[in-house]
Amino acid sequence: MNLLFTDEFRFRLIRDSRRTVIWREHGIRFYPTIIVGKRPFRGDRVLVWAGIMFDGHTDLHIFDGGTVNIWRYKDEIPELYVRLFRGAVGPHLIFMDDNACPIRTHLLDDYLEREDIQHMDWPAMSSNMNPIEHAWDALGRRVATHQHPPRTLPDLQNALCEEWEQLLAEFFNHFVESMPSCCEACAAMRGDYISY
Repeated sequence: MNLLFTDEFRFRLIRDSRRTVIWREHGIRFYPTIIVGKRPFRGDRVLVWAGIMFDGHTDLHIFDGGTVNIWRYKDEIPELYVRLFRGAVGPHLIFMDDNACPIRTHLLDDYLEREDIQHMDWPAMSSNMNPIEHAWDALGRRVATHQHPPRTLPDLQNALCEEWEQLLAEFFNHFVESMPSCCEACAAMRGDYISY
């Protein structure tokens, strides 16, 4: 209940539900031979960051242009969001990030230790276990259903922020509460693909 799940995500300007309809035999949905990995994003896109926890979420942060390196990440995320969110939630907040490079460095670890922010160990490349992934999917779907879809990057940024603010705590609670069963399913599959 005191774990802040965070992640970054890229939303594309081109309408894309990120879903592909395929026909396959019954019972082979998660066979490794038919799973397609993520492809790099192309075209105009917006990089965002947010955090969710039971009964709460951070604001949606938009990285305005340029490369996101460790210094920029530290200045824009832990400084502006995590430290202040911990102040509102209390000293028992646990911060979880995606453990991706360049995020996981001694610079960030030292900062979190200095600020007395507890950090959760999280395996790299395990984003599908993070409940915020479901929020990204829902957010993209909500923007895609706009009567007048965004045509420019500023329009997309505004639409993402507006829709993020519309999401209620109960929406995020459902994903956070699913974590125990998600972890059990992952353990049962010995770390292979699961249906979450």
